[in-house]
Amino acid sequence: MAKSKTSQPVILITNDDGITAPGIRNLVDAVKDLGKVVVVAPDKPQSGMGHAITIGEPLRMHKVDVFDGIESWQTSGTPVDCVKLAVDKVLHRKPDICLSGINHGANHSINVIYSGTMSAAMEASIESIPSVGFSLLDFSVDADFTAARFYVHQIVSALLKQKIDKHLLLNVNIPAVKKELIKGVKICHQAYAKYDEEFDERSDPQGKKYYWLTGKFVNFDKSKETDVWALKNNYVSVVPVQFDLTNYTLKKQLEKKKLFK
Repeated sequence: MAKSKTSQPVILITNDDGITAPGIRNLVDAVKDLGKVVVVAPDKPQSGMGHAITIGEPLRMHKVDVFDGIESWQTSGTPVDCVKLAVDKVLHRKPDICLSGINHGANHSINVIYSGTMSAAMEASIESIPSVGFSLLDFSVDADFTAARFYVHQIVSALLKQKIDKHLLLNVNIPAVKKELIKGVKICHQAYAKYDEEFDERSDPQGKKYYWLTGKFVNFDKSKETDVWALKNNYVSVVPVQFDLTNYTLKKQLEKKKLFK
């Protein structure tokens, strides 16, 4: 992989849980010895934002002293906004790699569609920046990131030693178990799994209705090659992702059938 003029790779770090979240601090700690780290992250939680960008209102960004010795900026924007601002206004160049996370909670299966963590990484990939989104299957602010730090360092270190595709995009999920219980890293495909959702209808003190989104996670994919299976069996799951959503098989079928004149 190409390196900066200082011979150190430039590592851009962002997230969707906000710049003060424990996950991003652990991500910085995991890779700060691998290159020049610069953090540009939201000033508040942005989970579930997907690939949203800010339009019609100004974006704010200012420098903060959050990580010892690490250049850090917080923004009023979405995770995708953070990547755009980082390249154009902070780095004034493309970093050698973009890392997003460590997310508090799973981003396996269908979650990748909604995830602000993965959308930030995807935005970097769209901009020809190799990128990785990291998630730990623990929503707690007191989560143990020991195993996550180990595997983040291992994965990023391996990538920085390789000549890799500029559109590389990996979705990495780490099970919430002790490091010694993790069996290793498994390259997977995204499981066909989703939430069977419903809205819980309630009334506020004024009698006005409001709704809470609830649901049960259902896995329709019983393959042992999926991210859901890997995580359930204490493997770190690595799913190569792409931003081209074209269904090429269906494209060929439609062309062959000539359904549309």
